[in-house]
Amino acid sequence: MKAVILVGGFGTRLRPLTLTTPKQMLPVLDRPMIERVVAGLARFGVTDAVLSLGYRPDGFITAYPDDRCAGVRLHYAVEPEPLDTAGAVRFAATDAGIDKTFLVVNGDVLTDLDVAALWDLHRSTNAEATIALTPVEDPSRYGVVPIDDRGQVTAFIEKPPRDEAPSNWINAGTYVLEPSVLDRIPAGRPVSIERETFPALVADQALFALPSESYWVDAGTPATYLQVQLDLIDGRRGPAETAIAPTAKLDADATVDHSVVLDGAVVEAGATVRDSLLMAGAHVGAGAVVEGSIVGPGSVVEAGASLRALTVTGAGARVDAAQQLSGARVPESV
Repeated sequence: MKAVILVGGFGTRLRPLTLTTPKQMLPVLDRPMIERVVAGLARFGVTDAVLSLGYRPDGFITAYPDDRCAGVRLHYAVEPEPLDTAGAVRFAATDAGIDKTFLVVNGDVLTDLDVAALWDLHRSTNAEATIALTPVEDPSRYGVVPIDDRGQVTAFIEKPPRDEAPSNWINAGTYVLEPSVLDRIPAGRPVSIERETFPALVADQALFALPSESYWVDAGTPATYLQVQLDLIDGRRGPAETAIAPTAKLDADATVDHSVVLDGAVVEAGATVRDSLLMAGAHVGAGAVVEGSIVGPGSVVEAGASLRALTVTGAGARVDAAQQLSGARVPESV
């Protein structure tokens, strides 16, 4: 089984973390996000994955020099220019020579979706494309997908106003596609799978969907990126995972509560870290406070400073002593 994984985006919502690192190479606890995505596919028999690359492709290629990730063979398809979601799928699948039914997944989605069930529905309905659905409180950021009692999609409504959405079931970013879908995607220009390809499939009654209430998080924002870390240490996805890396250094007089502290991070005496993520090599000075925030790799929070309300610091950033930040980005992204 082959899968195309979309990892070519700029990660704009996660800046400043993504100013130096592609989004899917950011760590989720002890490994890059992409490894958790690929491992999830491997559990359902995926043997080959095509990484659809665009922004900072070398970040992936150098990380996996043997072209394997989580036991899965990798093929790199580097877009010459941004081609949007459908364009990226077409380019990657063509570049890898895919000519049979295949999977497509968004590389920033962490989910426990039953891929086998999605595949089985696709086969049983003779669909041209079958997509996974997940429920959300606010569907206005996503593609809303009403279906009939057979699972056939009756409309595909991309990012409707919240009070106009016909349901809260949205496109979950995992698809089973027939190669014929590639013929529907024009070459050489950006094409949106949500705004062009899927609506065309709906018109031809060729698109089906499977609702699922399995764990699902789009980890593409600071809030959700932090959430997936805390979910793992809380045991929301199987046994609780380790929150504090063995190489982290926490002073005995520091308070670290419900937080993830990665390799080589330091928390000095009197500091408080709560509901937060300290990335590799981060340093929190004496008496500083970090609450509900993300301290980027190698960042320094000087003594007495305060980071609250989802403040995010980029790689190597510095927060001056006694500075009080709330909902800030350091450095401010452009």
